[in-house]
Amino acid sequence: TSITSAKIQVNGVHLHYQQTGEGSHAVLLLPGMLGSGETDFGPQLKSMNKKLFTIVAWDPRGYGQSIPPSRDFPPDFFERDAKDAVDLMQALKFKKFSLLGWSDGGITALIAAAKYPTLIHKLVVWGANASVTQEDVRIYNGIRDVSKWSEKVKKPLEEMYGHKYFAKTCEAWVDGISRFAEKSDGNICQQLLPDIKCPTFIIHGEKDPLVPRAHAEYIHKHIKGSR
Repeated sequence: TSITSAKIQVNGVHLHYQQTGEGSHAVLLLPGMLGSGETDFGPQLKSMNKKLFTIVAWDPRGYGQSIPPSRDFPPDFFERDAKDAVDLMQALKFKKFSLLGWSDGGITALIAAAKYPTLIHKLVVWGANASVTQEDVRIYNGIRDVSKWSEKVKKPLEEMYGHKYFAKTCEAWVDGISRFAEKSDGNICQQLLPDIKCPTFIIHGEKDPLVPRAHAEYIHKHIKGSR
C-alpha cells in the first residue's frame, strides 16, 4: 500500500501527516524531539501490517513539514502536542485509535491517553519520562550543541531543517524541557499516570543515552496493569 502525505488544519495550524494501510485498528505514531514521521518512523510506515492497521505518522507543530509555525516550547508544550495529536486523528475521522510514542512523543502519548481515555485504544511508549531530574538536565546540556552530534544522527535532521533552524530549535528544546526540573518534583505528567486506563506497554533501551532507566520503571509502577 502506498503512503499518502498531506496537511490538515488543526487548532489554527496546518499539520503534516503520512498515512498508510487499511486495517480497522488505527494507530498514531508520535515522533521524538526534533523528529517527524519521516525521520523517526520510516520502518514502521513501510513494514507494519497494512491489513491489520491504518497507520498515521504526524509531524508536531514546528517540526518536520508542520512549519510554519516555528517550534517553540511554552510551559504547556506537551499538553499542546497531545491536544493537536488527538484533534488531528479526530479530523481524520478516527473514532478510536492507539498511540505509539517515542521519547518526547512518548510523553505526549502518556498525556493524551490520560486526558482522552475514551478515544485511546492501546498505548505503547519507549524512551519516555514523566519528570525531569537535575541529572537529566546535565544530560540534556550535553546535546545542546548540535555540531558535537554524531554524523549519523545529525545528517537527516540537517537535511530536513537546514543547520540554523536545527541548531536553534535544539537549544530551545534543552531550555524548554529543563524548566520542568525547576519544580520541586521535576514533574511533567506524573499526576496523570494513574488516569491511564488503556492497555499500556512500556519499552526501554538499556543503553538509552538520554533517558535513564528509572524513568521507565516509574511509569510502569504508576500505570495500573502496564507491562
